[in-house]
Amino acid sequence: MRDFPPEIRAYTDRATKADEPDTRSPRTFLRWMVRQQGALFWAGLLVAVVWMVPQTLGPWMVGRAIDTGIIAGDASATLRWVLILGAVTAIGAMSGVVYHTIIVREWLIALYGTTALVTRKALQLGHVLTRRTPTGEVLSVSGSDGDQFGALMEVTTRAISQFVAYLVVAGIVLSTSVRMGLLVLLAAPLLVVLGTPLLRPMQRWQGIERSRNSELTSMATDIVAGLRILRGIGGEDTFGGNYADQSQRVRHSGVLAGKWYGAVEAVGVLISGGFVVVLMWLGTREVAEGRLTVGQFVSFLGYGLFLLAPMRTFVEFALKWIRSVVSARKAIAVLSQRPPWVEPEHPQAFPSGAPIVDGASGAVFEPGHLTMVVSAVPDDSAALADRLGRYLPSDEGTLVSDEIPEELKGRAARRERSRRTVQREEQARQDEERARQAWGVTVGGVDLGAIRLDEVRRHVLVSDTSPQVFAGTLREAVDPLGRLTRSEAELALHTAAAEDVFDAMPGGWQGELDERGRGLSGGQRQRLVLMRALAADPDVLVLVEPTSAVDAHTEARIAERLAPHRAGRTTIVMTASPLLLHHADDVILLEDGKATTRGRHVDLLASSAAYRSIVVRGEVAASHQPSPDESNGSHPDSFVTHFSEEEAP
Repeated sequence: MRDFPPEIRAYTDRATKADEPDTRSPRTFLRWMVRQQGALFWAGLLVAVVWMVPQTLGPWMVGRAIDTGIIAGDASATLRWVLILGAVTAIGAMSGVVYHTIIVREWLIALYGTTALVTRKALQLGHVLTRRTPTGEVLSVSGSDGDQFGALMEVTTRAISQFVAYLVVAGIVLSTSVRMGLLVLLAAPLLVVLGTPLLRPMQRWQGIERSRNSELTSMATDIVAGLRILRGIGGEDTFGGNYADQSQRVRHSGVLAGKWYGAVEAVGVLISGGFVVVLMWLGTREVAEGRLTVGQFVSFLGYGLFLLAPMRTFVEFALKWIRSVVSARKAIAVLSQRPPWVEPEHPQAFPSGAPIVDGASGAVFEPGHLTMVVSAVPDDSAALADRLGRYLPSDEGTLVSDEIPEELKGRAARRERSRRTVQREEQARQDEERARQAWGVTVGGVDLGAIRLDEVRRHVLVSDTSPQVFAGTLREAVDPLGRLTRSEAELALHTAAAEDVFDAMPGGWQGELDERGRGLSGGQRQRLVLMRALAADPDVLVLVEPTSAVDAHTEARIAERLAPHRAGRTTIVMTASPLLLHHADDVILLEDGKATTRGRHVDLLASSAAYRSIVVRGEVAASHQPSPDESNGSHPDSFVTHFSEEEAP
């Protein structure tokens, strides 16, 4: 049976209805998590019962050994009961080892299964997820919440097995003494009655702590991602102070949640201890009045001590259930989101080598041309790139957090949570409505909305201004699918003027990149992303400000090499850089989001004051760029090929 790593089919073409998480409520989601364990959960429960039930016989056997052996002076009877007790103990020990092996497996399956679920949901939603949910909440669900679900699997199995043991003990005690048996039966319900009122405030503060911790994670992610910018503008203290303030809010809510947690634990200890005291007092009276033997009294005391563990487990189960419900609510907020894309009823093929027309701006892109778009408002050209790639506009998303202000309690908190759920659903509805409409960008007269989304992604690649670099080898960063030949990789490297990135890697193509490419400068990361886009070799390549972080000398080399590299394929570049514009086949000027002027760079400089005001400003900025600080060894004449057959992609 293959159960680890867990095979997660949710949100894939192979998924059945049973594979999809039940996100109707936190409780249905948790029940689905249990069902996902399959036979492993029932095997763990069976072994747990085998582990616990023999332990219930121990006090009874000790009592029998006292009455029939020690008091009666029968050494053989004493020895017999000791041997039987030893055998039962051995069975319990062996089953305990098996139980703990299974339960750790259940825990890991729940933990890594949650991580896999979130990962697949992120892949399914793509850029839509970051429009709706803060990054910190996604990370918290994948990490800490998955651990909560694993802990729930463990304590659930243990609680059920100990409940069975509790019933067995109650039966043994009732058969011996009705009054003592009733005392045993009433102890656990009394614990539940006294502890339940404390669970609701504990749940509330744990929910607040969980939400604040998600926000803290988001802040940390943003600060780390923008650390260089913060240092450049002197913002470390401001944002560091904000992080410290939020950290204190997390601490405050954690302390309050801990107080209620401690109160629940205290009730458990009080009831358990009181139970043992009352059991001993009642037992001595029963012995004094001749209704119990000494051995039976010893058995009752043993059962009193034995039942402390199940009663504490019931309290632990309640605490972890509360935490898991809080975590499940957060998980549902992520996993219940629907992708807005709907496959067309009659999908059409992508017309390769056809002109592209953007209806919103009126821009027309000729096939096989290197067309550049100039706009005084960068958001307008970025929005055009989103439309060409069939991406929802990035500025229309509404991030909805589940953090409920601490001053809201009871019905007010539930109303606020319901309002945010409605807000998230409304955002999803708007996205779906936009995705169902005609997209407004046509290729050869075919609207992008009439083409399957995966086919659009195969033919159109948009590389935006945020260079995303992942940990791994340089080869994996440039060619994640392993399709490039050595010459193709060298060509992409040369066109992106990224030779110095290669030289900076100790192992060449097998050199390891840090997370987010932290060992590279901003310009090196940008050229690495450009190299990756060029290596993908799509039919239509859309580049958004591909040289904004490089110096003028490096930018000039990229500008000279880009057109020959993409010859015969459609390339669209959003830029105001004169160095790039000089090599464009066509230049389109956007004004107020509309394509107003089209022509060659030199012609537009002479004829359009609006174009000139944008480009000349960019030219002045380029002339004032600092001397190259990242072009060492990147001159084409100094590049030496460092590939080996093993390193070649």
